[in-house]
Amino acid sequence: MILFLYQFLSESLGMKIPSVFLYSSTRMMLAALTALLFTIGIGPKFIRKLYELKTGQSIRVEDCPLLAELHQKKKETPTMGGILILSAMLLSLVLWMDWKSSFTLILLITTIWLGLVGGLDDYLKLKYKNSKGLNAKSKFILQNLLAFGIALYLFVPGINEAISSGQWFHPPAAKEQVVAAKKETLSAQQYMSHYFVPFYKDPIFVLKGAGVILGILITIFVITGSSNAVNLTDGLDGLAAGCLVMVAGVLGFVAFLSNNIEMARYLNILYIEESGEIAIYLFALVGACLGFLWYNGHPAQVFMGDVGSLALGGVIGVCSVLLRREVLLGVVGGIFVAETLSVILQVGSYKLRNRKRIFLCTPLHHHFEYKGWPETKVVLRFWIISLILAIIGLASLKMQ
Repeated sequence: MILFLYQFLSESLGMKIPSVFLYSSTRMMLAALTALLFTIGIGPKFIRKLYELKTGQSIRVEDCPLLAELHQKKKETPTMGGILILSAMLLSLVLWMDWKSSFTLILLITTIWLGLVGGLDDYLKLKYKNSKGLNAKSKFILQNLLAFGIALYLFVPGINEAISSGQWFHPPAAKEQVVAAKKETLSAQQYMSHYFVPFYKDPIFVLKGAGVILGILITIFVITGSSNAVNLTDGLDGLAAGCLVMVAGVLGFVAFLSNNIEMARYLNILYIEESGEIAIYLFALVGACLGFLWYNGHPAQVFMGDVGSLALGGVIGVCSVLLRREVLLGVVGGIFVAETLSVILQVGSYKLRNRKRIFLCTPLHHHFEYKGWPETKVVLRFWIISLILAIIGLASLKMQ
């Protein structure tokens, strides 16, 4: 909206407006501040409304009965607080992002789609007692459907060109350093076919021809996996929100650097046109999660719920794909990876080793609770690990 307002006032009315509001760096800060203040300001009324609707958190007891005792006080704490986070992010999107950018459209659709999937899951759990919500197969199909649609848009030229209209929603493009002072312009399909790893400047491989099918599968895996990984991590007061702040902050910084052709050249990374819009949305996510922590920190007054965790996980997954930093997401989001692996290993061990378990309870944070760690200590230590991984991720940009 700010870009349309600027254009109207400066071009139509001839007013002199400071161009500072056109810079992505300014809009990043304003987006974060808007989301933060909105979340903190609306939070009390929103939480009261959730209490009135009796959206209390269900506690898992079937395979980890000790959780009922450890989390007994959480039973009446309302869930679906992710609606507050997503509302703050979408407000920032409307105010500070470029509505003509294809990145804005992709992130808007991702947030709304996965928010609705998570919201339906939460609603079914609350409406029907003893319900586990949306069954895993249906949830997985809906997540994959979104990821597949995004992958097709990015990898198939005919689709992204058909969606673009005039100055609106142009397919993403990038520039790659070829030799000193010379860059090669890459189409969306070309730059999406480049795969990078931290600490190494050149792509580890470039997909061509039928290899695009592999690229589509990788994209689906990253987006769906990230969405579910954050969902699994959201089990203790402030855990998921705190880790998301650090992961989104790193990816947002990478997006900002990728939007500056000189910094991209200096750091030997792709220059991605309009990636500043990705940075703006990620910083809105940071601000919204910080505001949410105001009420979600121990003892939590509200929980994120699937409406928040599925959508936020999907957003960071989509951003990593758009920035070609899927592996970097795996590094800085190491907590999310560890939580997911703990569940996979536990299920595999239970089925293949005659019901023997590796962990006392999964996801991983519950294992440490079972070992006697206070909830606050588990969360704080996971935050510290997440911060260390974030620093490593940032260092990888320079050390390549």
